[in-house]
Amino acid sequence: MSDALLQATDLHKSFGNGVRAVDGVDLTVKPGETLGIVGESGCGKSTTARLLLRLLKPDRGSIEFDGHDLTRVRGSRLRQLRGQLQFVPQHPMTSLNPRMTIGGSIEFNMRAHGMDRGARRVRVPELLDRVGLPPAHADRYPHQLSGGQLQRVAIARALATSPKLVICDEAVSALDKSVQAQVLNLLVELQRDLGVAYIFISHDLAVVEHVSDRVAVMYLGRVVEESATATLWSDPRHPYTKALLSAVPGRDRKRIVLSGDPPSPVDLPTGCRFRTRCPEAIEACVDLDPGLVPSRDDRDHNVACVHVKPWSFVGAAVPS
Repeated sequence: MSDALLQATDLHKSFGNGVRAVDGVDLTVKPGETLGIVGESGCGKSTTARLLLRLLKPDRGSIEFDGHDLTRVRGSRLRQLRGQLQFVPQHPMTSLNPRMTIGGSIEFNMRAHGMDRGARRVRVPELLDRVGLPPAHADRYPHQLSGGQLQRVAIARALATSPKLVICDEAVSALDKSVQAQVLNLLVELQRDLGVAYIFISHDLAVVEHVSDRVAVMYLGRVVEESATATLWSDPRHPYTKALLSAVPGRDRKRIVLSGDPPSPVDLPTGCRFRTRCPEAIEACVDLDPGLVPSRDDRDHNVACVHVKPWSFVGAAVPS
């Protein structure tokens, strides 16, 4: 897509033990929007984030960010692009130096991207104020702040280089509900004011619904459904998505209980990898490995399922 800020195409990443953690992922993020990524633990969400951040090198595929292929750039150019692509982790305490003040940690990120000392000293209190913390917190140490305050520091640090895209990996899952709401509202407010785009990774569907414009659902290393958030919630089409949404409290849906456990990513089933748990599986699912294709009646609603037309499959003949 020519208007995409980030476009990942056919991303693959396997590890030495044979685990196919990411197995043909396509993702698109437009400027100023939020893409949510959901799925069970172990489905490849966090590995995908590390690939997009170039903390891991993909085995195959491309990552176009702001007109550059991140899989090909190196050295100072990669460092420069990373300033535009930042990260908010699940546990900020583990990513902050306990011997460094909060202000020092924020400055460190700016210094790494070439900002001079005078500009850094001016920007730190501005950033703390922007995320709702007193500028005096710049002189405190991580152990002196609460979990919610530390997450605000992590957001301030991510914003220090004026990024175009911030990847939030389970950024509020360790916080209690009231603090979660405050941090989520802060992220929405910052997006509105600064125009920053987010990739928001979470297992909490209610949180993703609150912040996301579009949602990608992952299962065993692949995206199985992707659409606008409102569309996905009102009209889920992949059986796995239907099961996930049926478990969200307060929804008027019959609970769909999946049988068994996810297959091992080392030994995936033939055909559709969800078929061993799918309540809608048919004989064709044993052989056909469905690719992510637009639905016939909504080209912005992409689904990887034999029940969705038009038919398009990876490594299999198209049925007549």
